[in-house]
Formats: sequence, C-alpha cells, structure tokens
Amino acid sequence: MAEITWTEEANSWLEDIFEYIAVENPGAAGRTVQGIFDRVQVLINFPQIGYRYTESTRHVRILLYGHYRIAYLVKDDGNINILGIFHGSLDITRYQL
Repeated sequence: MAEITWTEEANSWLEDIFEYIAVENPGAAGRTVQGIFDRVQVLINFPQIGYRYTESTRHVRILLYGHYRIAYLVKDDGNINILGIFHGSLDITRYQL
C-alpha cells in the first residue's frame, strides 16, 4: 500500500485555496479542502489513476477534483508525493513539476 506525503508547496496551495474561498464562504472552503484530501486518499490503492503529465520528465500524474488538478509524483518505491493543487484556470506549465 502506498504512503502519501504532502510537500510544503502542496500544503501551501491547500491553505491558499482555503483562505480564498473562506472569504466568501467558510463552510464551502472547508468542504473543498476536505474533498481534495479525500480524493487524494484514492491514490493509496490506485496510484496510477491520474493521467500522466507529459510536460515533466518525472513520473508526475494529475488527479482531478472538481475545478482542481492535484499534481503528484509516483516514486520508484511506490510511495506518492503530492506536489501541488492547481485551479483549472491556472497555466500549470508555468510550474516546475
């Protein structure tokens, strides 16, 4: 079974998402962040479920949750690093994944 690790960058994105939504609706902010976290848990049993991110030379994959793209790295040992959470409107190619 894979172990999931959130990078500092991913945690920062998650906090930013929460804070942005919470300005208008704190309840929705909590549900969104919880939904992202719950979606990531699927990777424990199905690490290859996301589509391959072809702009990276590493084994980066993208898992979708609503309007968000969850970038993650499947390491050689089968464990997973969550790299970042991106809103669908962002140009993800601007970030080094």
